[in-house]
Amino acid sequence: MRAAFSVVVMLAGVAAAQTGILRPVDAFPIREDSLAIRRHVEAGKPFTVAGTRGAMPGQQEGTFEAWLLPVKLLSHFAIRADVEGYSVPIDLNADAAEIEVFPDHTMITYSHIAFTVRQIMFAPDDAEDGTGAVVLFQVDSTRPVDLTFSFTPEIRPMWPQRSQGLPSAEWVKQGSGGFYVLHTDFPDLAGAVAIPNSQPGILAPYQEKPRFYPLELKLHYDPKRDTNRYFPLLMAVGNTVETATNATLQGKLDRLNAELPQIYAKHAERYGQMRDSLTAIRTPDAGLNDDFAWGEVSIEQLRAKAQPSGEIGLVAGYYSSGDSARPGFGWYFGRDSLYTLYAVNGFGDFGLTRAELEFLMKRQRDDGKIMHEYPQTAAYFDWKDFSYAYAAADSTPLFLTTMLDYLRTSGDVDFLRQHREAVERAWHFETTHDTDGDGIYDNSQGTGWVESWPLGMPHQEIYLALLDQQASIAMSKLAELLSDKTTADAASARAVDLSKKIEAEYYDSARQEYAFSRNIDGTLDRTATVYPSIAWWNGGQGLAHPQASFRRWASHDFATDWGLRDVAESEPVYDPISYHQGSVWPLFTGWASVAEYRAGHALAGYAHLMQNADLTTAQDLGAVTELLSGAFFQPFGRSTSHQLWSSAMVITPALRGLFGVEVDGLSSSIYLDPHLPADWNSATVVRLHVGASLCSLEYQRQGKDLVVKIATISGPTIRLNSLVKDSRVTYGGSSIILALPPVEVAVPHGLPSPGARTSQMKVLSETAGPHSLKLELEGEAGSSVELKVRRNEPKLSLHAEGGTIMSAATGSNSGLEQLVVKFAEGTGYQQQFVTLSW
Repeated sequence: MRAAFSVVVMLAGVAAAQTGILRPVDAFPIREDSLAIRRHVEAGKPFTVAGTRGAMPGQQEGTFEAWLLPVKLLSHFAIRADVEGYSVPIDLNADAAEIEVFPDHTMITYSHIAFTVRQIMFAPDDAEDGTGAVVLFQVDSTRPVDLTFSFTPEIRPMWPQRSQGLPSAEWVKQGSGGFYVLHTDFPDLAGAVAIPNSQPGILAPYQEKPRFYPLELKLHYDPKRDTNRYFPLLMAVGNTVETATNATLQGKLDRLNAELPQIYAKHAERYGQMRDSLTAIRTPDAGLNDDFAWGEVSIEQLRAKAQPSGEIGLVAGYYSSGDSARPGFGWYFGRDSLYTLYAVNGFGDFGLTRAELEFLMKRQRDDGKIMHEYPQTAAYFDWKDFSYAYAAADSTPLFLTTMLDYLRTSGDVDFLRQHREAVERAWHFETTHDTDGDGIYDNSQGTGWVESWPLGMPHQEIYLALLDQQASIAMSKLAELLSDKTTADAASARAVDLSKKIEAEYYDSARQEYAFSRNIDGTLDRTATVYPSIAWWNGGQGLAHPQASFRRWASHDFATDWGLRDVAESEPVYDPISYHQGSVWPLFTGWASVAEYRAGHALAGYAHLMQNADLTTAQDLGAVTELLSGAFFQPFGRSTSHQLWSSAMVITPALRGLFGVEVDGLSSSIYLDPHLPADWNSATVVRLHVGASLCSLEYQRQGKDLVVKIATISGPTIRLNSLVKDSRVTYGGSSIILALPPVEVAVPHGLPSPGARTSQMKVLSETAGPHSLKLELEGEAGSSVELKVRRNEPKLSLHAEGGTIMSAATGSNSGLEQLVVKFAEGTGYQQQFVTLSW
């Protein structure tokens, strides 16, 4: 319950001196990009508008809170209307009709029989310090309308900075209008809020009984005068003694008001340039194309400018803070950004990768450990006094693997040389913190993945052990680039040794699966988890005995219809609404998808990729949420709805799994191992960044072959290569031919209805032979599913056991046949083996 308080009112009574008067703005063009999501409003569903200086998390009915980072300026923003000659007051938020999300802005339309109001929100990166969130209100009415905009004043620095309660409000009269100044008890923190031509609402005098009244901005709209105008909600914050004065805040509002057309145009142009420079995909699945692009936008929107240094870093995500000062995970995280940089490297924003790595290195601990968590207000107090800064152990190995990934994609060896000391310190930390003598980096240096565990906190998770092994491989290659043969050889030998130890310590031959963790006494916690899938994250051989794990991850024991649980449903510790023991994270779904593609389980890999992609339009439009229930298709109530690494897990499985792209900017080459769905004839990767070059890849089925051609657009010529058996490089590396199997199968995708339980078909395994394709499927008892079948050799005679092949529809141009599979009657999931032979 929000505490009641008394607003101390200081009516200025005179116009502010030596500044202009705030005015409505003549309507200027708002860009309508081809990348757009339009939906009818669903009350309670979130939206996020974010940039480097500001963020506005809210709900689709139009309520929101505004952050001028790192300060929450206001919350609970709402609108009421009174139409001339119409005696009923109108709650506009109840009349919110449509939401439209574009890369550079979000617009909510309120619709009534007498008027329409459009709420256009954007967060410009290039606005003046202390600004960075703007709302434009455009009104179209048949009659004069009085609009009342109400909000709760906040002036709350982001957690964990201290707050002293709600601020006092001062109305500064300015001509026929004015603005609010929101004062705190500190002379170095204040804010200002205005809508041109508006008047104040209730301003309770000090003598009145203490009670909370929301602040109001009252605006009279006259259609004869105000048509084709924007009424901007202007907001500013000052966080020094000099910038928190009335005059300075008014100056910020004035300049923002005067420069809005130019500010928006520059903001929109940035997103236009991003669209034209970052990697894109063109496939028969238009939704996937857009989801991929939205993944890039979502990540770019989570850049935040650190105060007072001005550095740009990636925050983990945003969600409405409610009555707290924590807007989701709106602060900087080490491992979140490091997993995300694989996607950033993939779509070619190398500048963002460098900035983020430097952000982390600047905060590297003296002993080499990489930071875990750094709030946006950390510069204003001693963050080291808190326990969170270096709480996780996995940021350090991830730093080494991500550094190598950046070098491979960008070819920027100079960056490594410049930061050699940081890399070597991280490696030293990695190799000197083993408390049980087995030579593997363990959880004594912080959490690996889980931050709580019902059986007691683990001593050494397989997740962390596998990252240690991959970091050793990475350090070997980094040392080679630094001409440090001694370290390179030692790191390589360590990687080999760790692989053997992990197999010996974690593999349970009786269960044919890998344990979750190893206890200090050498015993194992054999809980079945998704965490061993991280073994394939950086390529390589993965684990030696993975088949049972892959089969189980693909089954309904792990796989819901919206992603993978981290703990199997059949495990005693499973809890579908816990944070770590059975919920669904798109992050884990992405790990598994990458692993499945790289280990030859392409149908399961595709299913999991598409679950993440489909989530792009399921909640916070254009972004992927943090986590969902393991039992029902529903995000957690506190799930950060615009989550950094969740959107990244659309891009990385698509590029590196489905398209099979492994970039080597150091040798100006691309290694390919593609897995295009059977129902795609062609696809293109546009503007792929390889070192200093820009190129495009064109995938085309030609009979029994998949032909991939490369076109180098700029920079040194890029050549194709592949380690896939029977692949043929042609024309000096300008194309490559990969033999297709005689028969392929495509699986459907699509999210269930909200609140649904898991019921869709799962592909547990796929085994291709010279004259057969064997599928192990499971589906809900009594259900049937239609798969698509492609014959790459049209004349072969195809037989189906366990399913029925239906000829392609007359006149169909796809040339694909239907494979109908029926599952046995009974309860729960039933298995079905299907063999296609020829």
